[in-house]
Amino acid sequence: MPHTETPGTEAVPATRMRWWTELPLILLVYACYSAGRLVVRGDVSDAVDHGLALLRIEKALYLNAEHPLNRLFTSEPWIGIPADFWYASLHYMVTPALLVWLFRSRAVHYRAARTWLMTSTFIGLIGFTLLPTCPPRLLDPSHGFVDTMAYYSSWGWWGGEASAPRGLGGMTNQYAAMPSLHVGWALWCGVILWKYGRGRWARTAAVVYPLVTTIVVMGTANHYFLDAVAGAAVMGAGFLLAPHVLRYADAVKARFRTGAPDVQAASPATDATIVSAGCQTSAGERIPWQRQPESRYGPGAGPGASPSDAGEGAPAPAR
Repeated sequence: MPHTETPGTEAVPATRMRWWTELPLILLVYACYSAGRLVVRGDVSDAVDHGLALLRIEKALYLNAEHPLNRLFTSEPWIGIPADFWYASLHYMVTPALLVWLFRSRAVHYRAARTWLMTSTFIGLIGFTLLPTCPPRLLDPSHGFVDTMAYYSSWGWWGGEASAPRGLGGMTNQYAAMPSLHVGWALWCGVILWKYGRGRWARTAAVVYPLVTTIVVMGTANHYFLDAVAGAAVMGAGFLLAPHVLRYADAVKARFRTGAPDVQAASPATDATIVSAGCQTSAGERIPWQRQPESRYGPGAGPGASPSDAGEGAPAPAR
């Protein structure tokens, strides 16, 4: 059966996403994210100065939400312990799960959403590099913060020095607080759920997840409020840059893509009427100059034509 194009399908990408190409790409970006946090440790004194500067700015703007939240999480284990599990786990579970869901169920939107997330993550790495920041939990205790991850470490799988598994705290950059990608990734998840999710539960989760994550990162003393604001700003910048990144990626692919030109096979009827390039004959002729004008011999007549060939009204040849 001949292939027919369904109207309205021209907007669907011609190249289908393959999981065996997407998975290494995502793992590569995450490896860069983890390595960037590890390598760019920054100077501790500079990181502490940056953290205290953020506190002073928040105090001047009357934005000090970290202290009351941190006191609440420390005094109420039924709030503090689930918050630590939230901080240590969901960041690494919800985002990949939504990527897989998009890939399988919303493939048309997957590439743009994935590019937005990756672009924002790389912008966040630039922030870690340029502005190493000491989180509230690592400031001197005189500043009034308690590290809830260390306080409740006996309840979870993380160690007392970081949200990493026990014994692996030294493999993380604990001064990568600005911007908060916990908040940034949670905001990305919220937008994706709001736009592409179905049902009231999706809309509810789209609002609750980034909002609770913002409260958790401050209550556990892992981030300042301005870190959360910066995380949202990073996602906004990534959203604006993602279309340009996609166009550049498409241009690079088009430049290096190789393919054989389409060659159409000629039909037997076409081959029978072609004797050389550009010279065509009618059926029965051998070379083009055999054709003679009809006016010389009359219609249907030719050299050596018989009376029957010429027609009934034609005079007989002289004998």
